[in-house]
Amino acid sequence: MASHRRSTQPGLAARTTRVTVLSAAAAATAALSGTAAQVAAADPGGGPPDQASRLDRLYQQAEQATEKYDAAQEHAKQLRADLATLQDRAARGQQQVNEMRDEMGALATEQYRSGGIDPSLALLMTSEPDQYLDRATTLDRLGAQQTERLRQLQEAERLLLQQRAQATGKLAELDRNRTELQKRKRSVQQALAEARRLLNAMPAAQRADYRPGMGERASRDRATPDIPDLPAASGRGAMAVAAARQMIGRPYVWGATGPNSFDCSGLMQYAYARAGVSLPRTSQEQMNAGQRVPLDQARPGDLVIYRSDASHVAMYVGGGQVIHAPYPGARVRYDPVGMMPITAVTRP
Repeated sequence: MASHRRSTQPGLAARTTRVTVLSAAAAATAALSGTAAQVAAADPGGGPPDQASRLDRLYQQAEQATEKYDAAQEHAKQLRADLATLQDRAARGQQQVNEMRDEMGALATEQYRSGGIDPSLALLMTSEPDQYLDRATTLDRLGAQQTERLRQLQEAERLLLQQRAQATGKLAELDRNRTELQKRKRSVQQALAEARRLLNAMPAAQRADYRPGMGERASRDRATPDIPDLPAASGRGAMAVAAARQMIGRPYVWGATGPNSFDCSGLMQYAYARAGVSLPRTSQEQMNAGQRVPLDQARPGDLVIYRSDASHVAMYVGGGQVIHAPYPGARVRYDPVGMMPITAVTRP
């Protein structure tokens, strides 16, 4: 049985600091509005455990913001893809209509040469198709097949144009929400500056030993089960662990997915992509991207989801340790699996 005491890793002594939908972006905006005020209201004279707890709160708020921002970005990408599809369909539909009108124009030209133009074909030459489609007398003169084809094409074009307008409106709304979210992010970055001030005020030894959740551990022990040292549950898991190990020391950056920097879910997505597995973007989505297993059955490559809101994710690598991108200012590193409250363990 493996202990959860943190083992020393060679070369890992660096201990520096860190929208599924449109509603996700709005929720992030509301969640972040009071961050700076909460920091200012905290007791500035608290002891080391109190400082660690305040740091934990700041970093947790920052990570919640990051995950919601990531979700908003993913939704924006999907909207852009949908818009491109609608635009392509509309262009194809318009091309079909134009081809039909060219055919009718050719027929009208031939009739003119032969001595006259049928009134129905003359109407077809107008720039306003509704002028003839709305006239029953004209429709009676057209062949039933041609009439139905024109109706279908015009209705399809109308529908596609409407869908394109709707998608454009949604994209514009998402862009506005993302702009507001970026403003709120800046306020959190101000709070992170306060966190750095608190960290720098700590004694050097305590500052070097700071890890997420240490404020909570100072007030109560967090019991975690012993986890047997077992190999990865699959070749994919082993490959993901190897990829994550190669990223040790890379910095945490908002919304980053590698290879030069990461946020927590971006690191998991990157590592599993190297193993040929496509994970969703956010930690909340990654929690449901596989089989749930008990913590005492965790194997290397399993995703460990933290906090009740699933706002942080790490990769179990064996020996009671995980690899993760901790928070802004910190770098990808090893930490004990029980560093924070665990919500779930997922095996992709």
